[in-house]
Amino acid sequence: MPKSGENPRWVNASILAGAGFFIFALFLSAVFDPRIRVLHVLQALIYVAVIVLTRMQSAWGFGAGCIIAAFWNYINLFVTTFIKAGLQQISMLLRTGELHRPDLLIAVVAAAGHFLLIVACLAGFLRTRPELRRWGQFAGGGALAIGYFALIIITTGSQYVGLLKRVFHL
Repeated sequence: MPKSGENPRWVNASILAGAGFFIFALFLSAVFDPRIRVLHVLQALIYVAVIVLTRMQSAWGFGAGCIIAAFWNYINLFVTTFIKAGLQQISMLLRTGELHRPDLLIAVVAAAGHFLLIVACLAGFLRTRPELRRWGQFAGGGALAIGYFALIIITTGSQYVGLLKRVFHL
């Protein structure tokens, strides 16, 4: 049984695993495309902060983890369809034993990590029995994470600025 003010073991483990899956996906993606290495190192910092802040029961950390994960999954499910393409590659691999685009599997690993992160951050946050101020911090953490994500794309990932404009309908 966790002490008062601590997350249950499964919440901490799930946040660590979810963030870890995503950081691993960032690493693999950077192996395939060296142009995005700086962007992905900076992006990984979001997940390191989430791990640290959620261990401290920070509403900012729970919000950053939950909302950036949901935002990234939204982009890759509904704007780019990378997750769908990755799932199609898995289906092809299981049916034929052939894999034509292994790079698309990275999006599936990343999305799985994010779904785990969303559930764990929500569960950890709700266990704190948040009052209105902490809900504001939760939303603020998510807004800061998305803002930081947009900033690092603008400054180090110019090839994704068009995608960012599509996401925000600019």
